[in-house]
Amino acid sequence: MRFKFLVPLLVFVAVAMALFVGLFLKPAEVPSVLVGKSVPEFSLPPFEGAQKGLSSADLKTGQVSIVNVFASWCVPCRVEHPQLMALEKTGVPIYAIAYKDRAEAVRNFLTPLGNPFRSIGDDRSGRVGIDWGVYGVPETFIVAGDGRIVYRHVGPIMEQDIADKIMPAIEKAKTS
Repeated sequence: MRFKFLVPLLVFVAVAMALFVGLFLKPAEVPSVLVGKSVPEFSLPPFEGAQKGLSSADLKTGQVSIVNVFASWCVPCRVEHPQLMALEKTGVPIYAIAYKDRAEAVRNFLTPLGNPFRSIGDDRSGRVGIDWGVYGVPETFIVAGDGRIVYRHVGPIMEQDIADKIMPAIEKAKTS
């Protein structure tokens, strides 16, 4: 019973250690349990006025593709948009899941900035985003031709990320 006074001190040390370790974690490098697995089965309708939505079958065509989860209300999505326009020029198809957004807002977002997406699925409820393990937008996935997720990028893609992370993941997906 003499050591009972040490309990608050031990709790304090445990909390302080957890906070200290948390300072060095990189939230953009959160591993995904879906990396190495097939994309979740889904079928999203097109936006009102658009021709084509997005489904898991679109990602199993034998061609490496990029899936970007974005929203018009997301400021980091606007920051990363020039990088998506640059990636479009590589010829790798870019698809999008519009996360909890309205058709009019998406059109108002893409019209002045350009549309790098082959098609956009309307995930108004956010259910498909949850199935993909998305916990915030933007998130980007590299999908191999057989529909396997090979890379997940959390947060906005910055210019240096294309050379350092995205293109190597695409090249790796082409050879896997």
